[in-house]
Amino acid sequence: MSRLRRGVDATDWAKGPADAPVTLLEYGDFECPFCGRAAWELKRLESAVGDRVRFVFRHFPLTQLHPHALLAAEAAEAAGAQGKFWEMHEMLFQNQHNLEAPALLTFAADLGLDMGRFTRDLQEHRSLPKVQRDFIEGVRSGVNGTPTFFINGERHNGAYTAEALLAAIEQRVGPDIEPMTGLPWEGDRVPRMGRPQSRM
Repeated sequence: MSRLRRGVDATDWAKGPADAPVTLLEYGDFECPFCGRAAWELKRLESAVGDRVRFVFRHFPLTQLHPHALLAAEAAEAAGAQGKFWEMHEMLFQNQHNLEAPALLTFAADLGLDMGRFTRDLQEHRSLPKVQRDFIEGVRSGVNGTPTFFINGERHNGAYTAEALLAAIEQRVGPDIEPMTGLPWEGDRVPRMGRPQSRM
């Protein structure tokens, strides 16, 4: 089973306690429709497990398939430099049909970011080395598509529904993670505008 070549550290975007018994790390692409689907499932999972799981995101933009994925990753990093990574992360996945530069500027403005700083960060590609490092380390860890998940450093090769991820977590750490209850079922999902046309 593939393992992460580099463990989670201070350079990663993480939410949840650092001492949580489980770390769920995703290599993702903001333009990948399957990653958009996974983002919804992760929200369901987060509702169930609360602070018992730490969620981590690393970039894996598949630029040959998704021409806007790299700039979107840089936009997320630029927002993160102003303390709004996860807010931009969610906004990008909610608007996968429109990730061109003008839209990214609109998202940044909606988040109340310093637009001068955000624009300079994108124009000067200040976050490109971080995104490229994530990608290269993903390849070295056996990532070859998106989304790819690692649970406590071990690659998860099954489905990425909230239920499947929870079952995989329980298999590794025991039944300390309680079964999901009271979560939105599939039919409660709010449809997004547009339909993704690309396929990973």
